[in-house]
Amino acid sequence: MTADTTILNYINGNLQAPQSGRFLDNYDPSTGSIYSQIPDSDSQDVQLAVDAARNAFPSWSSCGVQERSRVMLRIADLISKNLDALAKAESQDNGKPMWLSSSVDIPRAESNFRFFATAILHFSSEAHRMEQLAINYTIRQPIGIVGCISPWNLPLYLFTWKIAPALATGNCVVAKPSELTPMTAYLLAKICQEAGLPPGVLNIVHGLGGNTGQAIVDHPEIKAISFTGGTQTGRTIAATAAPMFKKLSLELGGKNPNIIFADCDFDEMMDTTMRSSFSNNGQICLCGSRIYVERPIYDRFREEIVKRTRDLKVGNPLSEQVDLGALVSKAHLEKIQSYLKLAQEEGGQILCGGAIIDHKEAHLRNGYYLSPAVIEGLPIHCRTNQEEIFGPVVTIAPFDTEEEAIALANGTVYGLASTLWTSNLQRATRVAEQLQSGIVWVNCWMLRDLRTPFGGVKNSGVGREGGLEALRFFTEAKNVCLKY
Repeated sequence: MTADTTILNYINGNLQAPQSGRFLDNYDPSTGSIYSQIPDSDSQDVQLAVDAARNAFPSWSSCGVQERSRVMLRIADLISKNLDALAKAESQDNGKPMWLSSSVDIPRAESNFRFFATAILHFSSEAHRMEQLAINYTIRQPIGIVGCISPWNLPLYLFTWKIAPALATGNCVVAKPSELTPMTAYLLAKICQEAGLPPGVLNIVHGLGGNTGQAIVDHPEIKAISFTGGTQTGRTIAATAAPMFKKLSLELGGKNPNIIFADCDFDEMMDTTMRSSFSNNGQICLCGSRIYVERPIYDRFREEIVKRTRDLKVGNPLSEQVDLGALVSKAHLEKIQSYLKLAQEEGGQILCGGAIIDHKEAHLRNGYYLSPAVIEGLPIHCRTNQEEIFGPVVTIAPFDTEEEAIALANGTVYGLASTLWTSNLQRATRVAEQLQSGIVWVNCWMLRDLRTPFGGVKNSGVGREGGLEALRFFTEAKNVCLKY
């Protein structure tokens, strides 16, 4: 399996060009050069996808969970078989190190299909007995045609996170991957063909969010939307979908706090904090971008994080020696640079990083490389600490009391994830309950169980994904009351 120079839509089981004949340039972030073309799809392509999904729905929804599970496990097997090719495509498309794609992104995509293929076999319903009167039992039925729109930061990982539970529950899907990272979704289409997924069950339409994505959200036959991306885009989707009474699952932005108490295991905390700060160049919605450290260990922490951040190697994503690859696009690089400038204007001091990296290798000189940055001296209310940067940038600050740490952590409009470091069990449970976030990691980060609910509070989203939450989202509950 190889990445092609021309990506095609996957509609009704076929790979096909967009109806308009228009294509968009797809850039390799490591070199800044165009390396493929993707469809610039519009409402015509979305309509073809909906037509295919409508025709496929009766047989797919009624074929039984055993058959759906069998096909999905075949897809999981083929993702595993093609791991190296998918990982290389993901790294070239996204800019992340290939070792990261190989060890996290592609294995997780396989796990998503495998998990939901087996979870659907154990998805049970409820029954309520009205003594000597009747029995009520609940049927959970597929919605019909659903829309899945995924982001660029974890392309295949999050694309399959949405598609797998939708397919497992008997729905047919019209999906749009990010136009910045379309390649592995295209390769997934080829895998679905090989696996024997019936035509029309999954349709992948490539294109721009304001055009293709909006057409999916607008379509009256698409009854539910699962979206991961920026908060402003989520707001736009909600404004369209809510008056149409579509089901919505919105996993949006984050400005995640990392709270470090003095009684933590310092070495383990530092190792994990470096990952939670800079994994995938900080382009993960769960990365901790605001780090608050109890004052007795603050100076030690500041010295150590600056030293370790300066030691991170940024370079060619295909090299096994690099820690960080390229940022996803030139526009995103410029956005992060603007926040570094803003941080200085707001009174912050950049302790290290924030510079464009000039590579000696000629073919990498136009790539989107930035040294990771640590910033000190900013108050909680400034824009740098309030707005999602989504890059290799963290701010650090001390705190004196538990109450102050909680106030700082909760001091933004976001509430996706938090990380807490302490050896005091009572403090851990006490603080975790007071943090306004959908996920709290205590003495760890990104330790994920696919059975658990995933999502945020406040401006970080609506609804939950994962486990039974995802199976419930992609089904409608029907109560049947049977009188004795």
